[in-house]
Amino acid sequence: MTPLPVVPNRELGQHFLADENILGVIGRLAELDPEDAVLEIGPGLGVLTRYLAERVGHVHAVELDRALEPHLRAALQPCGNVDLVFGDALRLDLAALDPPPAKLVANLPYNVATPLVVESLDGLPGVERWCVMVQREVADRFFAAPATKAYGAVSVLVQLVTERTGFHPVSRTVFRPPPNVDSALVAFRRRRALPDRYGDVKRLVEAAFAHRRKTLPNSLELAGVADRERAAAAVVAALGRTPSSRAEELEPAEFVALAHALA
Repeated sequence: MTPLPVVPNRELGQHFLADENILGVIGRLAELDPEDAVLEIGPGLGVLTRYLAERVGHVHAVELDRALEPHLRAALQPCGNVDLVFGDALRLDLAALDPPPAKLVANLPYNVATPLVVESLDGLPGVERWCVMVQREVADRFFAAPATKAYGAVSVLVQLVTERTGFHPVSRTVFRPPPNVDSALVAFRRRRALPDRYGDVKRLVEAAFAHRRKTLPNSLELAGVADRERAAAAVVAALGRTPSSRAEELEPAEFVALAHALA
């Protein structure tokens, strides 16, 4: 096996995409088009970046690890349509990228995959389609059904805005070094605009699941979203739910109604 050109950073949880056979699956699920502007977060060794650059109009590749810069610049030197941006994707102003990306296609860093996807829903309003490689359990959470163990805040927020268009389990052997967890590609597209007062909805959803084992009225009071548990119980009852209901029982749309009622 050919040695890697760089040593993976364990603190950053790096597992580089190394098997190019998976690239065709990514391209199919992402429905790449020559006119696309694509955002890739965590290009690693540039394997996916090169593939994207050959098939789309422009690629913004955002990498945190400066140690990868010499290799990435050399590997991508022939690609005139790639912008390399170094920094923390959760802190950078990605909405200012030009041309604005319409797709997010990436082998996401596993330790920040969930917040990256959640923040992109409202932080990158121009993104219409996602195709991301994440831990299998994270992929399962995105479109988990209510009243299941996997259903949580990220499930609600993702499903409020998008619908799943594809799913593909990924072998550990496509990465170097191989991770200790299973992975999956999950693709989804924006199907509706953000709900009104989305900031309030987002805060309420996160608060509701912060105390998952508590009743919903109790969770909202503990998180400071509702002034009193009794008031929260009344609002929950207005949805047709009992005061003993928990957050995991509510459909995504019910959280929007709940946030507006508490506003």
